[in-house]
Amino acid sequence: MKNLFANFRGDLFGGITAGIVALPLALAFGVSSGMGPSAGLYGAIFISFFAALFGGTNTQISGPTAPMTAVSMVVIAGIVAANDGSLEKALPAILIVFLLAGLMQIGLGLVGLGKYIRYIPYPVVSGFMTAIGVIILVTQILPAIGYYPKEDADYVSKYKPQAEEIILDNILKEEAGEGILVLEDFEQTIKRAKEITQEDMLKEAQTLAKTEASGVIGAIKVLPRALKNINWLELILALATIIIIYGFKRITTTIPSALVALVVVSGVAYGFGLDYRPIEQIPSGFPVPNLGIFTEFELGAVTPYVFTALTLALLGAIDSLLTSVVADNMTKTKHQPNKELVGQGIGNSIAAVFGGIPGAGATIRTVVNINAGGKTKLSGMIAGVLLLVILLALGPVASQIPAAVLAGILVTVGIGVMDYKGLKAIPSLPKDMNLGPIKFSSEVVIMLIVLVLSSVWNLVYAVGVGLVIASLMFMKKMGDLTAERSDVKALDKEVGWDDEVNFPKKLREEVFIKHLKGPLFFGSTSEFQQLADQIPRTASTVIIRMDRMQYMDQSGLYTLEDVLIDLKKSEINVLLVDVLKQPRYMMERVDVIPDLIPEEHIFDTFTDCLKWIKVNVEDKYTKIEA
Repeated sequence: MKNLFANFRGDLFGGITAGIVALPLALAFGVSSGMGPSAGLYGAIFISFFAALFGGTNTQISGPTAPMTAVSMVVIAGIVAANDGSLEKALPAILIVFLLAGLMQIGLGLVGLGKYIRYIPYPVVSGFMTAIGVIILVTQILPAIGYYPKEDADYVSKYKPQAEEIILDNILKEEAGEGILVLEDFEQTIKRAKEITQEDMLKEAQTLAKTEASGVIGAIKVLPRALKNINWLELILALATIIIIYGFKRITTTIPSALVALVVVSGVAYGFGLDYRPIEQIPSGFPVPNLGIFTEFELGAVTPYVFTALTLALLGAIDSLLTSVVADNMTKTKHQPNKELVGQGIGNSIAAVFGGIPGAGATIRTVVNINAGGKTKLSGMIAGVLLLVILLALGPVASQIPAAVLAGILVTVGIGVMDYKGLKAIPSLPKDMNLGPIKFSSEVVIMLIVLVLSSVWNLVYAVGVGLVIASLMFMKKMGDLTAERSDVKALDKEVGWDDEVNFPKKLREEVFIKHLKGPLFFGSTSEFQQLADQIPRTASTVIIRMDRMQYMDQSGLYTLEDVLIDLKKSEINVLLVDVLKQPRYMMERVDVIPDLIPEEHIFDTFTDCLKWIKVNVEDKYTKIEA
């Protein structure tokens, strides 16, 4: 902090430039999330300022990002649907989930898990990022053509019977909870049912219509109807925005093309008095904390979303630390991963209290900041302050931005966020798996599974499934590799290690050597068991060389124990050579040493073992042949 103002001029330009880039994205992500443009702006303000202040990457610019918004969108839609379609009623629970995600990030940083985030498999990240792009792209088609399902009277009317059933069901549940539901007398129930108005049913039907048309599948289902009801003005505004964004980049990248598109298209639409659909009203004045998240807190409303909060926390951590690596490469510095997670968590927690959506380190904004001269934490803090000034000074003006303009911006974000590098690599990745005669790449399978499940099912669960499959495939590969590199053969058929050259030829039928190479873990135990069965019964002694086995897990330990018991039943002596620290500790904990392998059968070197062999092993088969 002592060097905070050491690069004031550069940080000022960097912060202002990054803040300008962040403005249209913040508004667009807020609208996309379902909480409105103000939520995106609040998130950008507080996350940018506090993540910079407390984080571990000096040049990082943070705020709402496409991945975080996509997951937030799922959370918001789910909680709103559970609260009769009312965002106002659902808001405390939504913000609690966001607050919980921020607190989890702080916890991840405090316990030092920042350095482990980089072990997330690339195919999972690739499939997820491409799915984010698909989700944003598909779901923004409807607002880009000016179609809003809840405002389509014919479409909404289909849900009125279902809406009436839901309202009646809610009445019965309320009465049961209040203890006034009596089967013999439905007087109170009938009275409440008569109080249901057409407006109530319409509101519930609109909620159902909006829910049914949400997500990728919902948008695709309603798309044919939407194409018959195109609002051509909205479509023209969206297309103009997209064309300017891509076209202006060819002229110059000094000025953010998204900002140019926002100002130009909005200015034309407003200046010519076009009958367009504006975004939601942005509240004027300084943001105030939403104390309802504390006063109206209900554990039951949040419990189902604990895993989702953890996913948000992990996703934000991955997103931020990947951006930190980019910043390191550009500035030749080294970020502090755990401190960065704490900073991101503080930023997200404070943003949640003020009603903002969660965010993370944003790569493009960070790169813009660095290129404009930003070098210290001050640049990120200035970006947040700039957005606050814009909110206070231009809030009413920003409320006149056409919704189609933000839809156009989000379409370009969806296209840009896809992992084209991973998609292009699909044909060239090695085909390391077989399904009958068909060969395919395990990496591609993981990526496609995450991509499809994220797009059409659930982002959170898709990542979990992808991680599980990736872990299982990794363990299978490691098990196969261990099996390939570990072998048991008679010495006249096996290429021995250098120090086995002088092993007595006359004892090669009595003594067999087993080389363990690599870890003995649950992914390689079956192969180890099979290799143990290869030892012929002519053997009276087996040497297990453990020089290159650095690790053994519990599964490997018990498999080794079973093998040793089988060999002992066959009256075969087992000698261990060069047992490393971790495997020996494991064997001592369950008394494999000394119950099955006495200390005198454990040798530090193969030379010591060979001396014992010459003294204690009798040559049987050479004498018989003679």
